[in-house]
Amino acid sequence: MHGKTGRTFAIDPGRIDRPPSKLLLLLLVLMNGAAPIALYIFVPALPVLASDLGGDISVAQMTVSLYMVGLACSQLIMGPLSDRFGRRPVLLGGLTLMVAASVGCIFAETLPQLIAARFLQALGGASGMVISRAIIRDLYSRDRVGGMLSLVIAVMMIAQMLSPLFGGVIETALGWRAIFYVVTAGAIAVTATIALALPETRRRLGPAAPGGFRGDVGGLFRSRAFIGYVLCQVLASAIIFTFAGGGPYVVVTQMGRSSAEYGAWFASSGFAYLLGNLFCVRFAPRYSLDKLIWFGLAMQIGGAALNLAWGVLGWNQVPSWLFATHMIIMFGNAFVMANATAGAISIRPQVAGTASGLMGFTQFGIGALCSQFGAYLGGHFATPLPLNIAVAALALACAASMIFLVPRSNLIASEELIEKAEGEEPPVM
Repeated sequence: MHGKTGRTFAIDPGRIDRPPSKLLLLLLVLMNGAAPIALYIFVPALPVLASDLGGDISVAQMTVSLYMVGLACSQLIMGPLSDRFGRRPVLLGGLTLMVAASVGCIFAETLPQLIAARFLQALGGASGMVISRAIIRDLYSRDRVGGMLSLVIAVMMIAQMLSPLFGGVIETALGWRAIFYVVTAGAIAVTATIALALPETRRRLGPAAPGGFRGDVGGLFRSRAFIGYVLCQVLASAIIFTFAGGGPYVVVTQMGRSSAEYGAWFASSGFAYLLGNLFCVRFAPRYSLDKLIWFGLAMQIGGAALNLAWGVLGWNQVPSWLFATHMIIMFGNAFVMANATAGAISIRPQVAGTASGLMGFTQFGIGALCSQFGAYLGGHFATPLPLNIAVAALALACAASMIFLVPRSNLIASEELIEKAEGEEPPVM
């Protein structure tokens, strides 16, 4: 079995469904947060970067947009590799690539060089995002995965929300290259911590599907429940991307407010999402995964309906009305995202990495399109109503994916198979 290294680790993989140790939580947060923090910490330096390297701001923006492409592509690659070769070696390989690419960012002399290095940085760093979800599924039963994902996200979001501020302070005091010195040091620290403290968690729960990766993907897509959970998760994330794309135009252009005020209001959405994750952690041990999803869907639809009603009545011409109802949506969104993810990677636990990668790739791909669509709705209309309609439609589509693709009868059967498989072979270190 993979993971027999002859060392004694601090994490006991047999402690399934018990509260996570501080070390386990730290490792999951580190691997899941490495790539997002490296993305957001650099954003404040973009204007200075463009003037420093003699490029247009739109070209400098590619250090962010192609980073997002790297995040999407990486998840499609790293997830299946972790199913074949184990979580630990693939994760360490990805983080090592992130370290090397971060060093490349430090010494980049032109924008194309920096863009290429940032793409590789994302390609390596995103391994932690996809593999952390698979590791949680390795260690926890189906109905505990959503709560664990919410706990990791809640802790990570605090660092993620502070990273742009931290990046701006570093750039102001030491210049934009200093940001990559910090990112490189952080990536080395994360890689060393993972290498020393993370055991192999991948379990073989049955024979590998014939045809390798294509067989694994085919097996997943033959499951209506898998497609339903993935669509539910992706459409829920599309709400975030759509509103984030259109929000600045609505608040700044339509409402005549400052970008600083928009930033403050947008932070309220992040706070509601954080709060939703914390409540999800609390309720996960008491309620089934699907009940938590339906609670989140009800909150999303209720908030979207109120937002749409304010739009029709013309009441959401001030940020307070718009964001008060959006906070309800984001609170429910946290329940939907975490538990739909848990459902998708639990359909076939032996290929949790592949399932996680497919979902992450789809999420970022559709998210990029929705962000552009949201910007179009916010920038080409005189009221927030078109954006309200789009968010409401996405909230209803989330519910439809659960109603039509995750029938209760199929779910009971798949849960019984999962429970049987989980009892066959516990993880061996």
